Amino acid sequence: MFKRILLAAEGSNHSKRAMEKALFLAKNTEESSITLIHVVDDIPGRKEIVDKDVKMKEVPEDMKQRTKEIEDVIRKEDVILYTKHMYGDPGPSIIREANSGEYDIVVIGSRGLNPLQEMVLGSVSHKVAKRVNCPVLIIK
Repeated sequence: MFKRILLAAEGSNHSKRAMEKALFLAKNTEESSITLIHVVDDIPGRKEIVDKDVKMKEVPEDMKQRTKEIEDVIRKEDVILYTKHMYGDPGPSIIREANSGEYDIVVIGSRGLNPLQEMVLGSVSHKVAKRVNCPVLIIK
C-alpha cells in the first residue's frame, strides 16, 4: 500500500515519533522503503564555509549527525533507507521533494502549536499537508 515513504525528520522527539510510524508502515508493506529528508533551515555563514571547506549546498557531517539515531534505528529494522540532507526552508523543501519523488505517503511530526503560535509562526506540517499531492500522516 505505502511502498515509498517520505519521512521528514530533523532529530527531535517529534520526528522520532514520526519515524516509529514510518517504520510501522514500512514493515507492514512488502518491498517498501523510507526516504528520510532532513532540511537544515539555517544557511551556513561565510566563516563556516571557509573554515570547513563546505560547498554552499552541502550539509556538513556534524549537522547530519542530528538524524543519525533515526537512521540507525531504521537500518537496524532492515528497512531500505535513503537519506537526503539539504539546506532550505523546511516546508517548501519537503513539499518539493514529496511532489517530485512519486511518494505514496509523507510522515511528519508536529510540535502541536496552539492556534496563535501556528498563525504567527506557521506550521511546517500544516504547510506540507496543504500542498503535497499524496497522503500526509502527521504525528503529534
